[in-house]
Amino acid sequence: MLFKQIKCHGDNFSYIIADEDTGKAAVVDPSFNADTIIQTLKDEGLEAKYVINTHSHIDHTAGNQTIKSVFNAKIVAHKLASAKDISIADGDILRIGKVSIQVIHTPGHTPDSVCLLVDSKLLTGDTLFVGECGRTDLLGGSAEQMYHSLFDKLMKLADSVEVYPGHDYGGKPWSTIGVERRTNYTLERRTLEKFLVFMSTE
Repeated sequence: MLFKQIKCHGDNFSYIIADEDTGKAAVVDPSFNADTIIQTLKDEGLEAKYVINTHSHIDHTAGNQTIKSVFNAKIVAHKLASAKDISIADGDILRIGKVSIQVIHTPGHTPDSVCLLVDSKLLTGDTLFVGECGRTDLLGGSAEQMYHSLFDKLMKLADSVEVYPGHDYGGKPWSTIGVERRTNYTLERRTLEKFLVFMSTE
C-alpha cells in the first residue's frame, strides 16, 4: 500500500491511499491543492478511483470536482452529505485493489463526519487532531455526539493505531491513539455532563 500525507494549503492535510499493484488510488479531503494532488498521482503512476470526504466543509472538498474531472473518480461521502456519487455509512468497507478502508461514522464536528481506518492508520478528519478534538460550535455540530464519537468509537481502538488528522494543529503531523489517550487534554476521562461543560467553555 502507498500512503501519502500532503500539506499544501495552509494547515490542511490531504491524503492519498493506493494499491500499487493495480495503480488505483483514493484521495481523501482534497483542499485547495488539487493540482499538487493530481501531479503526485501522475508521478506515482496512479489513477484516482475515489475522492473520499471526511466531512463536507469546503476546506476538505474544494478539490473534489477537479480531481473527479481528471480521473473520472467517484465522490464518496457519508449518506448525510449532500454532494456525492457514492454514499457510505458506519461500518462500510471501501476497497481499492487489496486495500480495505473501513468507515467509522463520527458525528460531532458535523453530522456527516467520518474517520477512515486503513490497516493501522486512522484518518480522523476534523474529529480528532494531534492534541485537540474538533469544534462542535459550528452549524450541525454537537458536543454530545462528539463525546460518543471520541470515547465510544475512537478510544476503543488499539494504542498502536496511527492518527492522521485533517489539519496540522499539533506539534507533529501525526500521532497514535495511545499517545493521544495519554496526552490529549480533550480526551481526559469525563462524564458526558462534564464534557458538555468542558466543550462549552473551550
